[in-house]
Amino acid sequence: MTLKSKPYFPFSFLLILGFFLLSSQKAKAQETAPAISSKPIPSGPPIPLELMFGHEQLNFQLIVKKKFTPTSKFDLLVISVFSENWDKKNPIGNSVIIPFQVNYSVGKKGFAVAAGGEGNSVVGFSPLVGVEHSFANRKWLAITVLNYLINEQRDLKLFGLYEFKPPINETWSLYSRVQFVYNLGLAENQHNRSFLYLRLGLKKGPLGFGVGANWDQYGPEKIAKDNFGLYTRWEF
Repeated sequence: MTLKSKPYFPFSFLLILGFFLLSSQKAKAQETAPAISSKPIPSGPPIPLELMFGHEQLNFQLIVKKKFTPTSKFDLLVISVFSENWDKKNPIGNSVIIPFQVNYSVGKKGFAVAAGGEGNSVVGFSPLVGVEHSFANRKWLAITVLNYLINEQRDLKLFGLYEFKPPINETWSLYSRVQFVYNLGLAENQHNRSFLYLRLGLKKGPLGFGVGANWDQYGPEKIAKDNFGLYTRWEF
């Protein structure tokens, strides 16, 4: 994996936001449409948009996980991540990564098979296949994905996102998250990319804020990039 960074294109960011807005509106329409039952059937967890203002970087993340219809076995998972250093002379860590996949539910235990692709501003586009397990309720959100990227490096990527949101009172909740990636290039059996992101804060309705810590490593030499700061998020 090369660490040579490619130029950013604001148009890509507009596509991310446009897709988010369309997905959000479609999900709201599905969940508020008249139905036989008195309560709407949710098509997935809320859509969180998060910004973290760290000492080294600005980090943006948007996660969309929605069923095609409330009762469909198919769902879409898109994780859009944008990072840019405050120091314009340091390109290490600057990236736009957009993995997306269509999942097909297998059984009733949260398992699914997946196919899709990943757009990466550093290494380009790669098709992917994989498996996923997900679980969501009012307190917990757990998503685990194992993907094989069909590219020259033959990347095997493990992704995990785990949120715990216990209520403090009728208005406020604690918010905590552990999120990680480990990407191994099977072609040369070497580390390509890994990170560990931690969040701890408070949540009131759709609004969340608190402190965050990011530990990133790049390439076979595991070049480190750390970022610590404050985050804010909104769930649509």
